[in-house]
Amino acid sequence: MDYHKPVLLHQCIELLKIDPEGIYVDVTFGGGGHSREILKRLKGGHLYAFDQDPDAEANIPQSEHFTLIKANFRYLKKMLRMHGVNKINGLLADFGISSHQIDQPQKGFSLRHEGPLDMRMNPALELSAEKVVNDYTTDELTRILREYGELRQSYRIARAITESRPLKTTADLRGALSAFEPRQKPARFWAQVFQAIRIEVNQEIAVIHELLEQTAELLVAGGRMVCLSYHSLEDRPVKNFFRY
Repeated sequence: MDYHKPVLLHQCIELLKIDPEGIYVDVTFGGGGHSREILKRLKGGHLYAFDQDPDAEANIPQSEHFTLIKANFRYLKKMLRMHGVNKINGLLADFGISSHQIDQPQKGFSLRHEGPLDMRMNPALELSAEKVVNDYTTDELTRILREYGELRQSYRIARAITESRPLKTTADLRGALSAFEPRQKPARFWAQVFQAIRIEVNQEIAVIHELLEQTAELLVAGGRMVCLSYHSLEDRPVKNFFRY
């Protein structure tokens, strides 16, 4: 629970309406808080959990009803089929970043601690935050700051980044953009900047779309999918897909 405190824990479990004999998937295992609650309600069923961060392996519960799949949930159908699973009764997705990842300076997810510009949820990814801020064109940076950070001065911010290169650490990024820090709610500004870069590095929005399409094919009739989102970029595709 110290790794990451699960949000809306009991509400999520209630919404899943767990069948003790069913097959369930937690695509964002993290600290295992949601998974443990699901496991408490399984008897003959099984829970498959996904996580691409090696740190999550330390939280694996000892249960014959549990399997951790060390992969991004964009490979949901493929990885489940490798385990002989073609249909599931329910799926839980807790989108975004975990508190554990924010608290790790070497991951560079936050200004809370100075660290390298990394932001990879999977350390094996080729693209990192450092490559984004140092290799992307001004137009490319403008796009991600506008689309993923919803920043009004996206072009000016992008220009400031390209003119301050090379940038290696979170402190370097802060120095490059200090002139844009508002007097009111400065934390919100930095959260938007870091969110935009992080989403680009991890392709978070594209991965959500891929998950939704695959889950619709996997769920049995009457099956349930529960999604936790923290901003409109995550919320909108889920609502639109559910409506569709």
